[in-house]
Amino acid sequence: MNTPFSPERAAELGDAERRGSAAQLAATSGLPDTSSEAWRYSPVSDLNLDELRVVTGAPPAPPDAPQYVTEAIDSLQAAATVSVIDGFVVAVELADGWVAKGLSVESAAVKLAEPEEGPNLFDHLHAAFAPDGLVIKVPAEVEITDPIVIRSHLSEGAAGFTALKVHASAGSRVTVFEYQSSESGGLVVPMTQFHVEQAAKVNHVVIQDLATDSWQVGRVTSRVEEHATLSSAMIAFGGKYARIRTDSDLAGRGATGELVGAYFCDGDQIIDYRTFQQHIAPDTLSDLLFKGTVDDESGSVYTGMIHIHPDGAGSNAFQTNRNIKLGDEAWAWSVPNLEIENNEVRCSHASTVSPVDPDQRFYLHSRGVPPAVADRLIVAGFFEEALRRVSIPAAAQIARTLIAEKLDVRLEQP
Repeated sequence: MNTPFSPERAAELGDAERRGSAAQLAATSGLPDTSSEAWRYSPVSDLNLDELRVVTGAPPAPPDAPQYVTEAIDSLQAAATVSVIDGFVVAVELADGWVAKGLSVESAAVKLAEPEEGPNLFDHLHAAFAPDGLVIKVPAEVEITDPIVIRSHLSEGAAGFTALKVHASAGSRVTVFEYQSSESGGLVVPMTQFHVEQAAKVNHVVIQDLATDSWQVGRVTSRVEEHATLSSAMIAFGGKYARIRTDSDLAGRGATGELVGAYFCDGDQIIDYRTFQQHIAPDTLSDLLFKGTVDDESGSVYTGMIHIHPDGAGSNAFQTNRNIKLGDEAWAWSVPNLEIENNEVRCSHASTVSPVDPDQRFYLHSRGVPPAVADRLIVAGFFEEALRRVSIPAAAQIARTLIAEKLDVRLEQP
């Protein structure tokens, strides 16, 4: 692989031996095989690494976010605000009151868990070129009532490798909100890791608003202990190809994993979600709802696995993926799966891919609503079931604005 991602460039970030070894592994790995099931329907073979810009030093401040995003973020009384550019943590502002209670939000090296299916090219590139990431630690029995807000930005043509680790100690509470943006082109590889200890709760909301010619290939891993809860919302609108794999280990009795997703693709975008929920301990609960819309020639991929382990008696698992297909050439691939190794459980999965409901459309037409406006109302309402589950109302409002922008483009088409 002849790319700018050489061991020599990796060494500029320090720890030359470790980074150089990872860069060499990347050079020999090659892009993932799109004939394999794990990368089926992925256009990753179109990614030209030679065109990307390697970043080995903290870049300048990002451009301003859209006004509605800035207003929504400013409306939050944040416990901490963080700026990340091209993977580098460039600013951390932590409110004094939370410092006194032991909240830690700082730039530090992040050691990521080994992927269960083995590392691929993007894992090796991340190991070689990721700078220090963001580490959030919440002390035991401390409830952080204000959200931690992270704005992560990718500059034009850059390759950015971000890392976020959240450790919620026993009995603690914390909410983390990420807003991801980019300029034209580029590749971002975000790696996120959660450890939620006994009876703790973590709320995580991420809005991905990348440029439509940017690439994203990332991973989220979590371990949720006894009677703890991880509630995640993943909302995606940008990217030429945006892929996130989520591995959730419900490792303690009574652990809960809630996962909601909302995505809207148009043009030739592809948004790709892979979810793996492991019910390792008894009496665990997972509840997943992903809702998406595809238009023009865009596509979406959802593949999910609920795995009830032999010791997972009493577990409850629900997995739902619903898609609306607006464009004749648009497509959605939805494959929920179950693997059950204990009979004393309740599991369900469901998926649909369909055009706008003709009965709903007819109802609106009969009351004088034009076809394009009717579709807009139906699609906006379709997303509400998911957006009502988002733990940060300001983030849900940003999502509604982005949905409206996508629908405005469709309404303007002849």
